[in-house]
Amino acid sequence: MDTGIQSKPLRVILTALCSILALVFIYPVFIVLVNSFKGKLYISDSPFTMINSQNFAGLNNYIAGVQKIGFFKAFGFSLWITVASVLAIVLFTSMTAWYITRIKTKFCQLLYYGFVFSMIVPFQMVMFTMTKTANMLHLDNPIGIIVVYLGFGAGLSVFMFCGFVKSVPIDVEEASVIDGCSAIQTFRYTVFPMLKPIIITVAILNTMWIWNDYLLPYLLIGTDYKTIPIAIQYLKGGYGSIDMGAMMAMLVLAILPIIIFYLCCQKHIIKGVAVGAVKG
Repeated sequence: MDTGIQSKPLRVILTALCSILALVFIYPVFIVLVNSFKGKLYISDSPFTMINSQNFAGLNNYIAGVQKIGFFKAFGFSLWITVASVLAIVLFTSMTAWYITRIKTKFCQLLYYGFVFSMIVPFQMVMFTMTKTANMLHLDNPIGIIVVYLGFGAGLSVFMFCGFVKSVPIDVEEASVIDGCSAIQTFRYTVFPMLKPIIITVAILNTMWIWNDYLLPYLLIGTDYKTIPIAIQYLKGGYGSIDMGAMMAMLVLAILPIIIFYLCCQKHIIKGVAVGAVKG
């Protein structure tokens, strides 16, 4: 009883603190949303005021932004690169993690630590050499960049998959082999379906990263195949002038799909990480 009484005020305090912290993070997004419906002059003069009959611009900012940056074309490139890269990361890193976890050799241990080490290497350290190598291998296009994303996303993904694969009973895999399954068939029909929670977790985390990434597409594919983050930068005019109304509107359209995607799948992130941590 005493424990329950003491823990209740603590829960209330923690809930209040988390609510305040959530409002702090949500507030900038809310301000962007509000300003996307205001005239650009009002955005500069009074960015924190709410919408009223005087500053309301309707959908003019959205229409202007879509026309100026070619939003739907940029959306197509972003969607293709994100979906294809995430699929490649999930497929290849799950297979790699399964191999590393099940095959107990010095090479597999070295390979595992290599993936872990890649997580702590700053992107700026390899930025120049990566760009040069990608150009030499003709990876500077919407298809080649998928290979580059696979390389950068492999570290964290393999690490998370390895932790989860340890929770998969090896007896189930042995039963598949006895039934005549090859190694590929065992992974495809037995192991891969059991990895669903961590697959969703890895997919969500990489989707949020790739969709919002600006630097890597800018370095590799540049202005030939503009993704949404790159296209939004072209709202800047000469001498530093910026169409703030159109930019706010395009920022809303850019973050809206990923917010919806995250809200629909957020429970799977916690489930996948928790199961992998406990059983791994």
